[in-house]
Amino acid sequence: MKVLSVASEVFPLVKTGGLADVVAALPPALSGHGVETITILPAYPGLLPRLEKKAAVHGYESLFGGPASIVRGRAFSLDLMLLDAPHLFDRAGGPYAESTGPDWPDNWRRFAALGRVAADVARGVVKDWKPDLLHAHDWQAGMAVAYLRYDGAKCPSVMTVHNLAFQGQFPASIFRGLGLPDTAFSIDGVEYYGGVGFLKAGLQSASALTTVSPTYAQEIRTPGFGMGLEGLINARAADLHGIVNGIDIDIWYPGKDDHLVQTYGPQTIDKRKANKRAVEERFGLAEDDGPIFSLVSRLTWQKGIDMLAAALDGIVAAGARLAILGSGDAALESALHTAAARHPGRVGVVIGYDERLSHLIQGGADAILVPSRFEPCGLTQLYGLRYGCVPIVARTGGLADTVIDANEAALTAGVATGFQFASSDAGALEHAVRRAATIYEDRKTWLSLQTQGMKADVSWSRSAGLYAALYRSLINGG
Repeated sequence: MKVLSVASEVFPLVKTGGLADVVAALPPALSGHGVETITILPAYPGLLPRLEKKAAVHGYESLFGGPASIVRGRAFSLDLMLLDAPHLFDRAGGPYAESTGPDWPDNWRRFAALGRVAADVARGVVKDWKPDLLHAHDWQAGMAVAYLRYDGAKCPSVMTVHNLAFQGQFPASIFRGLGLPDTAFSIDGVEYYGGVGFLKAGLQSASALTTVSPTYAQEIRTPGFGMGLEGLINARAADLHGIVNGIDIDIWYPGKDDHLVQTYGPQTIDKRKANKRAVEERFGLAEDDGPIFSLVSRLTWQKGIDMLAAALDGIVAAGARLAILGSGDAALESALHTAAARHPGRVGVVIGYDERLSHLIQGGADAILVPSRFEPCGLTQLYGLRYGCVPIVARTGGLADTVIDANEAALTAGVATGFQFASSDAGALEHAVRRAATIYEDRKTWLSLQTQGMKADVSWSRSAGLYAALYRSLINGG
């Protein structure tokens, strides 16, 4: 079975968030289920030289305003196709935005081009490789599914929503530039509230829809989480599947992680202390025997960072120290810096993205906070489970599906792995931290939380099997 995966990023070539980790980890897991995957993504600056055994396999004299080609090769054990379109992707800045912050004004054209080319590959333009199914990830790949539909192609497709909040909405004026028939600008096509919606187009056109946890699949059918798309999603409820994400357990493995000061395992968990000392040093925290609570996140409203800022004084009063890594909203960054100045030695903040430091935090902090207002799946809590960094999570989406709350029944049964609290509530977050700080004093119970988490299956094994079964059912006409 051959699958073309379409995405805007893949780790470690390009990453802005968890999407890249998922797109990189799923193909190797699928290979064990008889699925051969090639991932197609844009050739951002510096990517082409990293391909091994590369070769141009198809060309375009003009693709949305300039020449382009599809280059096939391998990198980091992944089979890849890069869309080499310099007029669209060879520019300084990020994948989606200029260095100064604003989104690229031609993002509609850039990711329509990715979709157009992916649909062409699905229809067989690349010699000797034609996929049985196309799998599109998030709005940047949504047009691939729409082009397949309006081409009249027989290739089945899956549209995965990693975060419904990001929808790729553009004005109606861009429609003529998409190269679609006039009939596509309709409520059952790409039209969305008078404009063009790339994610909406994918959700409308795909053979099946998936999202990255069972709970989130149900949440997005409601007005509170549906972001304006709940009507469409409910109309397609029979085609909607919630499949929880996994993580790459070879990359995220505390027993062989060279980002750590000291590696360890469930039987040698005391060795985490060396990493804890390193976290204290990096974040300027006072050295003591109390717990370190941590956060590794985009600093945004969705991630509940304003709630954390509001609860921070109470959290420190509970005896906790905080190590915070992330970047995002300038006002939230400022609020956290102000809190760190207010609590020297108790709160440390590092602004930015740092893969190595994020591993060290998971390997050295005692607990990881994930206070999201909504969270389709979340990977941070899965890394925490894997590393014995006890997750403290909002009860939403994939967070609710992957962390077992340390209530009395779960503690008695010895199955608890972390703490849950009501989302969107700073008081509930503070209470959860106080619960955790109290249980931390009971070293036997805390060790049980850590070891139970480390035993949890956070791999892609089961979920990859669910994807493979879905693929087969679609290919066989199910």
